[in-house]
Amino acid sequence: MQLSLWLALAGAGVLISFTPGAGAINTMNNSLTSGFRRSIWGIFGQQAALIVHIIVVALGVGVLVAGSPVLFNVIRYAGAAYLVFLGIRLFVQKPDSKRDPTVPLTREPARSMFRRGFWVNLLNPKALVFFLAFMPQFIRPEQPLLPQYLVLTVTVVLIDIVVMWFFFAVAAKSFQRFTNTARGQLILNRTFGMLFVTIALLLALVH
Repeated sequence: MQLSLWLALAGAGVLISFTPGAGAINTMNNSLTSGFRRSIWGIFGQQAALIVHIIVVALGVGVLVAGSPVLFNVIRYAGAAYLVFLGIRLFVQKPDSKRDPTVPLTREPARSMFRRGFWVNLLNPKALVFFLAFMPQFIRPEQPLLPQYLVLTVTVVLIDIVVMWFFFAVAAKSFQRFTNTARGQLILNRTFGMLFVTIALLLALVH
């Protein structure tokens, strides 16, 4: 991939990563509840889903999903339902009034955080459609395809990890003071719960 094309790809990747969505909300919630360092496991899960999206589009399956309203809607509503589930679970979660402020709210297993991050990103068919429109701009069909897809994947994934961890996860630390009281925890849980439900509604209703 030529340097000028790669720079354009990197710039587009930065803009995409900074766009708020379910992944950003999931990362901020993980950072608040499990700590900044451990939030990386949720981010890794999101990147695994992103790689799946790229592979699906590269294999041409993305065209099938984009061209099949039924299949697209099944995935879309499944994704929306999963985000609503996450939102409701946060909304009804009870605060811990006796917690130590120096200790993260939860000690969620890394596997659980990875799995949730994976499904949050995977069950978003609009990401498939986006990559379907995005990727051809940076792929030259007359050149070997595998190296180009590898460069694109590594670039997009690394940028997204940096943005998610060093922007959204760090930004969540500004809300850390709310975790010191039961009322603050309740406010945070309901806020992030509502954000998950809002993203779900947007995913389900906006065409």
